This record gives sequence, structure tokens and C-alpha cells, in this order.
Amino acid sequence: MFKFQLIKKEGNARLGKIYTPHGEIETPIFMPVGTQGTVKAITVKHLEEDIKAQIILGNTYHLYLRPGLEVLKKFNGLHNFSFWKKPILTDSGGFQVFSLSMGKEKEGKQKAQVIVTEEGVKFKSHLDGSWHFFTPEFVIEIQEIIGSDIMMPLDECPPYPCSHQYAKESLERTVRWLKRSKQAKKNPNQALFGIIQGSVYEDLRKESTLKTVELDMDGYSIGGLSVGEPKEFMYSMTEVVTSLLPENKPRYLMGVGTPEDLLEAIDRGIDMFDCVIPTRNGRNGTLFTHFGKINIKSAKYKFDDTPVDPLCDCYTCKNFSKGYLRHLYNAEEITAYILGTIHNLRFYLKLMEDVRNAIKNESFSIFKKEFLDLYNSNI
Repeated sequence: MFKFQLIKKEGNARLGKIYTPHGEIETPIFMPVGTQGTVKAITVKHLEEDIKAQIILGNTYHLYLRPGLEVLKKFNGLHNFSFWKKPILTDSGGFQVFSLSMGKEKEGKQKAQVIVTEEGVKFKSHLDGSWHFFTPEFVIEIQEIIGSDIMMPLDECPPYPCSHQYAKESLERTVRWLKRSKQAKKNPNQALFGIIQGSVYEDLRKESTLKTVELDMDGYSIGGLSVGEPKEFMYSMTEVVTSLLPENKPRYLMGVGTPEDLLEAIDRGIDMFDCVIPTRNGRNGTLFTHFGKINIKSAKYKFDDTPVDPLCDCYTCKNFSKGYLRHLYNAEEITAYILGTIHNLRFYLKLMEDVRNAIKNESFSIFKKEFLDLYNSNI
């Protein structure tokens, strides 16, 4: 039921299509983050009609804690529970668990709420302080209850910076956990990706990639980037990994990123992205435009009767002015968060549509340069 088709390439940029039990996904694609079974401030109707999302992302850690497995079983999975009928990808929750342990502390000095062993990871809920234990097998079981189309295995995401030795131990544990995850998987209709780690060390990224590819996963994810490292490391490590990945499987750069990041990663062979940036910024009043980011709360927009972005086709830009949106944000009206999120997500999804058309027409390199020149102009 799961298949990837590589349709065309321009340089390393790839045009493709993913087939899942809940529909097709054209790539490159950006996935709105719906951590707790919903994209914040957005309804399914908005996602389908205004944003034109093809797939959303849910989080195993959060869904396991709330609403919990009994509820998800009762509703026969997240698709029925949330009424989102298109594809869903679920992160394993590993990043959330390990972020609890690391925070801003140095490697290896874990806080009391997380204990890592070879068997799995024991952690305290951020909701009520209760203890829980994730093994690779249990994380797969949770995601099979959720019923996502694409599952991520439990992995260890090292912080930045970290030592070469720590990153090596982390990636080796991630590979061992992946083997257990693949063995535990029961539902043939759900895809399971492998996650590649190795921090910013080229030799470790190569090692992790080769060991993960040996396991012949349904797709490949690049984890442990966009965690505070300089951009040049993100781009160079992405390029190292994609050069070793098979052409016939989808590639997913986890937790990335800004419009510039997406274009640079697509230019290095990435197919799939997710990030909280457009939704979080949308709620905070930072809106993306073809001419750069704007702070809609600024006084200079008080009498502005123009749309946020005249080149945008979203519901917000078609109907409302900067002046009105500024008023809503400064009055702390809930409608502001809805309209801002619709705009930012549609901006990202339209960018992906334009990229796909550019690759199809063999003009991606020109499109990328023209977009970034305009985006960085701050007109």
C-alpha cells in the first residue's frame, strides 16, 4: 500500500509521489505539525480547502499521554478520531523525550525525569510527573494504534554540541533500536522509516546512513539537525547523507525549517519536511511573505489596506488587510491566530507547489535564485 515514485530530477532536486492507504502525496512536500491530533488554531476544513495540505504530522509522545491509547483504540485510530482522512505521519516522540533530558545541559548529564538504557527510555510526563517507559517495540505498538500512514522509530537525538564519541554511541543505539522496531512492526499497510543520526560529524553521518540503508526501510529520515548547529552544518550534513541514499525511497529532513532551509535542502535531494515555524510564528504575529518576514503588530501597518502578501493566494490575503490583522493581533482576538496560521501554512504549501512546478519545467535553479533574491530583499 506504500510506494514512492521518482518522477523527475533537476540536479539533485527531486519531483516525486508517495502512495499511501489514505491518499497520494506530491513531493517535495511540507507537512503541517499537528502534534496532539490537530494543527493549532486550524480546523480540518481550513487544512483541506484554504491551505491545501496533503499530509499532517502527529506526535507519538503527546498522543500517548493525551488522549491516551484507550481513547485512540475506541475511535479506531487518529484518522477517525480527528476526522482528518488524508495521510498522517507520526514522529516517535523520541525527540520530545530526549529534549526533556538534555535541555541546555551538557551531554550525558541527564535530568532526573529521563533515564536511558539499552532497553529503552524511562521518562516523566510533562503533564503530571508520572513515569513511563518507551521501548522501540512499544513505540511501534502505539503508532499502530494511532494508525498513521508513516511511522518513525524510537531514536536517540544527541544535542548540539556533543562529542564525537557521544554521537557515535547515539547513532549505534539508534541503529540497534531500528532493527528492533522493524521486527516489531505488524501492520503491512504502515510504512516505517529509518532515522539517520551522527550530529555534525561527516564520518558518523556516513556510517549511520550506510547502516540504516542496509536495513531496507520504506523511507529515510535525517534527524539531529536544526538543533542549534550553524546552517552550514545542516546543509553539509544533509548533502553527505543524500549522496548515499537510494533514489527509489523518500527522504525526510526532520524539523526543518525556514523557507530558505527548505529550498537549500530540496537542492540537496530532500523530499519531505515538517516544522512548527509557520504555525508558531503565525500565532505570534510573524508572517511570511515573498518579500521577507513581517511583524504584523507593528504600528506602521495601522492604516495599511493592502494584503499581507499580494503574491499569496490564501484566504487571509484574499479577504483581509494588514491594518485589520494588526488590530486583531493587538486586541488578542483568537481570529488573529487563525488567519495568521492559515496564511503562513498556505505560504509554505504554495512554495512547495511552485517548487514542484519548477522541477517539472526544469527551472528549479532559476526559481530558487529568484525566490531567495526577492525574499531577502525586505521590500
